[in-house]
Amino acid sequence: MTSIKVIEQCQVAPPPGSLPSTTLPLTFFDIPWFYCHPVQRIFFYHFPHPTHHFLQTTLPILKHSLSLSLQHFFPFSSNLIVPPNPHHHVPYIRYLDGDSLSFTVAESAADFNLLISDSPQDVQNWHPLVPTLPSHLTEEDGTRVFPLMAIQITVLPNSGFSICLTFNHLAGDGKSLHHFIKYWASVSKATRSGDLSLTPLEGSLSLPFHDRNRVKDPKGLKLVYTRELLDSESEKMEFAGIVQDVYTNKVRATLVLSRERVEKLKKWTTLKCALGIQHVSTFVVTCSLIWVCMIKSEQSNVNCVDEHQLCYLVFLADCRGRPELSIPSTYFGNCLATCIVAIKRGELVGENGIVEVANAIQREVRDWKKDALRRTETLMSDYRELAKPGQCVVVVAGSPKLGVYETDFGWGKPKKSEAVHLDSSGSISLSDCRDKEGGSGIEVGLALERIRMTAFLNIVEAQLNNIVAHE
Repeated sequence: MTSIKVIEQCQVAPPPGSLPSTTLPLTFFDIPWFYCHPVQRIFFYHFPHPTHHFLQTTLPILKHSLSLSLQHFFPFSSNLIVPPNPHHHVPYIRYLDGDSLSFTVAESAADFNLLISDSPQDVQNWHPLVPTLPSHLTEEDGTRVFPLMAIQITVLPNSGFSICLTFNHLAGDGKSLHHFIKYWASVSKATRSGDLSLTPLEGSLSLPFHDRNRVKDPKGLKLVYTRELLDSESEKMEFAGIVQDVYTNKVRATLVLSRERVEKLKKWTTLKCALGIQHVSTFVVTCSLIWVCMIKSEQSNVNCVDEHQLCYLVFLADCRGRPELSIPSTYFGNCLATCIVAIKRGELVGENGIVEVANAIQREVRDWKKDALRRTETLMSDYRELAKPGQCVVVVAGSPKLGVYETDFGWGKPKKSEAVHLDSSGSISLSDCRDKEGGSGIEVGLALERIRMTAFLNIVEAQLNNIVAHE
């Protein structure tokens, strides 16, 4: 792991006086994310110039455009406020004039081409490029104040630079994060080109919608969730991500599934599925393939396994635009429903494992479409159950629909973008493909022990070859 040299540590705020002090209540969509570790998203860009050139020409544009963007996406420069007696006063988000986010500029001698490689690499390679959320402050009355975002830009001289954002999921979900990043990128690109008429407002990006009153709560879930959270977690409300994970022999890799392979997998799965399904989505077949191969790779390194153990796949569904909820597509915050699939380990690794999983995911998606809030009343207890030691859980993060490779700050599209927190969260990530020649494939990011990663990649390749052979 290559160390870094910190060049600048500062704060970036919205333009002075550009928006009034305000508060945002947490909704029932937000409260469950108290259980979540900080989220970390990194982008790598090609930049074949020395550090001093970056500092003189590029950094001022990035900082200025960030400030302008935070005027509209102010929750990321705000703080989470946890009152001294949260049983009576629910935590909320507060913005005061002058509030800002932590902004670090650093330099690294790491190998840019290694960092952006899809091949397995030590998970610790990226860690120096990731900012840490500042520790919380405690006000005189005992109120705790938690920053919600930190950003680090790291220059790799004559090769490229990275932009990494660490944020508290209570501030918003992936759609909110990427709305913000794309807006910031659009302002930066327009500033660099000198054509300020190319503002995001005149393009495809609209302003975020902050009215939390649009989130109706007829079941009183916010109060239920808050009570459940405080009963079990009130002494653990720390959001600086200070859980020390062990990364020994762990590597991360990106599996790229081409459009051709995805289409063959969809065709094969559709023919095998028992539900008479006419169309199986890319999401369903990708998750089915990856989950089955992850479980098989785990078993290849373990002598004794319980084939009756339930394994869980957790994925999230965006509730914006659902007619029964009337929440606009530009809503800023969390607006995700949790979907859970449970299958016995023996069925997962059996001859029809991929088909079993595909059928189960299809059923869960179908049930969500019928009732988006069907799991909400048991959600907190479900999360506590899944978090128990020894549980076999895979969480799907991200979505190809977020279009991470469309994030252009003015220096071209990213050479790579990934969720860094995969290496400690037990998640896999899905995204669009960096190289779109020949159609739209899908990228899958994951982190496993080195021996298991080798087994996983071999099992995936063998499974795909077997599917092609049986066409």
